[in-house]
Parts: sequence; structure tokens; C-alpha cells
Amino acid sequence: MSVDQLSAPLTKDQAYALVDAVMERDDLALTASAHENEDIGEWFFEATCDSPPNLDAFADLAHQTLGGAAVEFTVAPIDPQINWVARSLEGLAPVIAGGFYVYGSHETSPIPGGLTAMQIDAAQAFGTGHHETTIGCLEAINIMLKRRKPRHMIDVGTGTGVLAIALAKRTKTPVIASDIDPISVTTTLANAEQNGVSKLIMAVEATGMTHPTITQNGPYDLIVANILAGLLMALAPAIGRAAQKGATIILSGILQHQAHGVINAYARQGIILTQKLQRKDWTTLMLEMK
Repeated sequence: MSVDQLSAPLTKDQAYALVDAVMERDDLALTASAHENEDIGEWFFEATCDSPPNLDAFADLAHQTLGGAAVEFTVAPIDPQINWVARSLEGLAPVIAGGFYVYGSHETSPIPGGLTAMQIDAAQAFGTGHHETTIGCLEAINIMLKRRKPRHMIDVGTGTGVLAIALAKRTKTPVIASDIDPISVTTTLANAEQNGVSKLIMAVEATGMTHPTITQNGPYDLIVANILAGLLMALAPAIGRAAQKGATIILSGILQHQAHGVINAYARQGIILTQKLQRKDWTTLMLEMK
């Protein structure tokens, strides 16, 4: 299979908005990202696609998402044998957030004392702890754990399993980790083994909240979901049904301008905002089931 990289220069807000729109579809790209080229001070949208990419579909989606703006995409072939997600994340410095220390196997510095350490290497699944959304979730988890210890927990859209592993290591309690992507499930299980919590992590491939393992282990007093704003809003009714009274719901993957829509979607389910954490352009929401 050949793989292409599609890119376009955009404003920062446009690039993030188009990433959100592309990742809400499963027919356009393998991955999508927004980044700044600091040398020239310009932001870019990038997507890795099966070759050839559907340029007409990308153009139509950009037109709809960006208020009619015309976008000029460029396409270049890339080596499909290289895991470009992992390659781009290799060598990242450790992250300290919410009393957690997230590091890669390449890290040689001693682990600081007093922190919950997790080794999470770059992989084809999302979540090394470096993104603002993951940092926000780790901080929200730490805030919640200072108040109470949950007993029935699920991490929806687990990616590499970093949040589920964080919960398992800190609480010593079983956690369900679900993801629509089978690679994420495999990665989560491997990371759970690496971090000594394999007996506490139940990873399942699931779309939404209807998998038997999810329904049989509910209701939940903690639900964490770090995905995309559109998916979070679509999942609001299902998460509302899965949450017990007084449950904490931690949501991220939300750009600041999207937070109001997510908050309203959950308020309609009786899930009320209690705290909002903002990291750069991203928002993490802490809510409670009333």
C-alpha cells in the first residue's frame, strides 16, 4: 500500500478546525495534524492518506469547514514502511502533569520521586502524554482523586491507554479501556503490561458505549473521554445512561471555541460542568452527573 502526505498552509484556527473535521470521518485520512513551522512563522494542516488521496473530498470539506475558503493542497508520497506517527514523537521530553510522570523508553534520566511514573512510547495510536488534551485529563484526574476514589471507571477512546493506566496505577482498581481502533486496543494492552497494571486494564474494541463488556460493568462513577468535540456531543446520551448519580465525567479533545457546545450537550443529560481546565487552545471539562 502506498501512502501520501497532503498539506496546506492555513491559519492556526483553520488548521485545527480542518483536523477536527477530517478526523470525524473515516474515509479521508489515516492521521491528520496541525503544526507551526517556526522558521517561517506559518501554520500547516497535514494529513497522511492512502494513495491517491481524494482531493475533491478534501476541497469540499475544507470549503464547508472554513466558511467557503479555497484551499490549495499539495501531495507528496511518503514511505509506508515508516511509522510516521512514532517517528515524529521519538525523543520527546518527559511530561509531568497532575502528579504523573510520562516518559518514553529512550529517556535515561532518573524518574523523579513522588510522581506516578508511566512509560508510554510513541506508537500508531494517539496518546503519549504530550498533547494538551492528555495533560488536561491527567490534571483533572489528579483533582478528582484528591476528592474521592472511584470504583467503576472507563476510558472511552483510550488511544495508547495512558489515561486508563494512570487511573489503574493511582487507584489500584480495574479500569475498562475502549477504542474503535484495534491498534489502540493492542497498544493499550502492551502498555498496561509494560507498566505493571495488565491485571487491572480490560481493553475492548468498541464503538460508543454498547459493547457487552461496557454495559455489564456499568454504571460508572468515573468516565473519561479524550476524543473529538463532535464525537463527545454525539456520545452524550450514551454517557448519560452509563453514568451513575454523582459520577465524574472528564472530557477533552475540545478546542476552546467548541466547549460551549459540549457543555450544553451534556447539560441536557443532567451532567453539569464543575470545572474547566484550559491549556493553550484546548479545554478539558470536569462534569458531574446530577
